[in-house]
Amino acid sequence: MIDKDFGEIFREEATELLAELEEALLELESRPEDLALVSRVFRAMHTIKGSGAMFGFDRIADFTHHVETVFDKVRNGVVPVTAGLINQTLASRDHIKKLLALGNTVDPAVSAAGQQIIAAMQSMVAAGGQAKPAAPPVQPAAVENSGRTNFYIHFEPLPAFYDNGGDPEQLLDELRTIGEVTIFSDNKGQACTEFYDILLSTTKDLNAVKDLFIFVEGIVKYTVNAIEMPTQVEEIIAKNKKLGEILVDRGDVSKEILNDILATQKPIGELLVAADLVPRAKVESALTEQKVTSQRQQQLLQKAKCVEKESIRVTADKLDQLINLVGELVVTQARLTQIASGIKDAHLFEPVEEVERLTSELRDCVLNVRMIPIGSTFTRFRRLVRDLSTELGKDIEMVTEGAETELDKSMIDKLGDPLVHLIRNCIDHGIESPTSRAAAGKPAKGIVKLAAVHSGATVVVSVSDDGQGLDPATLRAKAIEKGIISSEAELSEVETFNLIFAPGFSTAKNVTSVSGRGVGMDVVRSAVEGLKGTVSLSSRRGQGTTVLITLPLTMAIIEGLLIQVGSTYFVLPQAQVEECVELGAKDIERFHGRHVFAVREHIIPYIRLRDFFEIEGERPELEQVVIVTNNGERLGLVLDHVVGGHQTVIKNLGWAYRNAQGVSGATILGNGEVALIIDVVDLARYALRDEAPMVQ
Repeated sequence: MIDKDFGEIFREEATELLAELEEALLELESRPEDLALVSRVFRAMHTIKGSGAMFGFDRIADFTHHVETVFDKVRNGVVPVTAGLINQTLASRDHIKKLLALGNTVDPAVSAAGQQIIAAMQSMVAAGGQAKPAAPPVQPAAVENSGRTNFYIHFEPLPAFYDNGGDPEQLLDELRTIGEVTIFSDNKGQACTEFYDILLSTTKDLNAVKDLFIFVEGIVKYTVNAIEMPTQVEEIIAKNKKLGEILVDRGDVSKEILNDILATQKPIGELLVAADLVPRAKVESALTEQKVTSQRQQQLLQKAKCVEKESIRVTADKLDQLINLVGELVVTQARLTQIASGIKDAHLFEPVEEVERLTSELRDCVLNVRMIPIGSTFTRFRRLVRDLSTELGKDIEMVTEGAETELDKSMIDKLGDPLVHLIRNCIDHGIESPTSRAAAGKPAKGIVKLAAVHSGATVVVSVSDDGQGLDPATLRAKAIEKGIISSEAELSEVETFNLIFAPGFSTAKNVTSVSGRGVGMDVVRSAVEGLKGTVSLSSRRGQGTTVLITLPLTMAIIEGLLIQVGSTYFVLPQAQVEECVELGAKDIERFHGRHVFAVREHIIPYIRLRDFFEIEGERPELEQVVIVTNNGERLGLVLDHVVGGHQTVIKNLGWAYRNAQGVSGATILGNGEVALIIDVVDLARYALRDEAPMVQ
């Protein structure tokens, strides 16, 4: 029976290990001779097996044992790394994931599939053994007449090793179970500098020795080297000996003579002073500086040795609760600042300003806790590209850029499905077959590229391919055929490309398991807009297609622009604001009252927020227009007054207002009033739908 709490701990660990396993297998497929990758696969399997048995996941432990046994033979050279081995091991990884989800439940179909995988793996072992004789050990070492191999082992426990309750003596005892251990030197009991130099004489091979360190990977630094004879260890340890020590060891001089000679040596400072080359005062000053520098270096060195990054697992719910509390603090701090500004007390000003600064730092710090590199999401798509390209008979490589770019974890989790749709489109629609690419003078291997980069307060994620690109004429014809646009509609190239995001739109001629149902790109747009982001597409015929997804760094707290219409306040996301201009009556008359106006010879559609939200009151003679951007299109929002920048804590409107048009949330201002957050994407859609027939 699996304990619920322990089960969750194992599931978290196993999920990470399965991701590591998949990544290592895909790399091993491209570099089958890389023994380090073979060891990575083995370690992941070994850890899953050991932890699974410990936490009661016996079926996972039993199944993984069979796969681990095969990879033990792979790293010993008995079984070669082949495409079949990679395929079966990836299938094993998927099977472990299914067992993880089942927990205590037994599914006969899943169990049968597991037995098929085990049988296939075992047949590879038999075939590998018959195809060629057993290969020599991975790292051959001279074996003495007794059949024992000597290994020099150096290991240093890191602070995390002790934090996890580790004891170096336990490691030494583990080593003693497989051979004779001789400790040549150690530094026990020295804070942050403890180490051990060991000679191990054993009948086991190198991999068996390294296996003892699997469960302390990352928290113990270690090296294991096969050596010719025990005396070689002493040479390794003594390789940094000074000249005098070497002469004493050889017997060329005695230790007493060496000490006498060293006593007669004069420091360089005395020699320089005696030769009248440097004044004594300057030498003494230099010696003082040398002493201070040396002490500082020792302090930094000791600190560097002791510093080790530590981490703890915290549930997402606790982080969300912390962010919500910080959001409330930001709102309260804004109210405090507004009240203090009305009191005008000099004694109050300084502490209020300090609270504002600390609140801002706390906000940034807490939001940063949820930020994780997007590379982990990119990596998981390598399997998708590999499997789908194989299924479609295409040769495709996935490359990534900007994997270190950080984004809110909740957004990364929700970004997965849109990226899956985009990558599938690249492989199915974008990249041509090898014969078509050869005919077009392109390399046989197609490229799908995932990239991410910070751009101000946003992150831009791009998915591109070097395939055939999109033909605007074909897109237009397909849209007319499906009734999405009329045959008389006049569209720009950008508008034509955006047709691909319309519900039901697809250029596929046949419905397959991959595409053709017309739901992919519409799902992408809906998901991205749900994250308060935008999506745009560009393409060059014969060169490829690029989709850009622009997202805010976080959905919890944003920088906004506070605006006013009558007595009602609104907030615009600062990332979508381009500029502010004035709108006079002459500007409207110039275009005969149509809902467009000119800014530096550019025609821009606009929406008057007073009319859209049905706000009562007279318009001011000179109205303000904030120009915002959405998917490369510009839109003017006409309002009464621009108040200024505002640190905005986003609050959901609730179920009753989930379909409210033109707004995406609300926030509380410093004076306690509620301000609605404008949904620029929704307003842009409304403007295009309302004004399309009138724009010439």
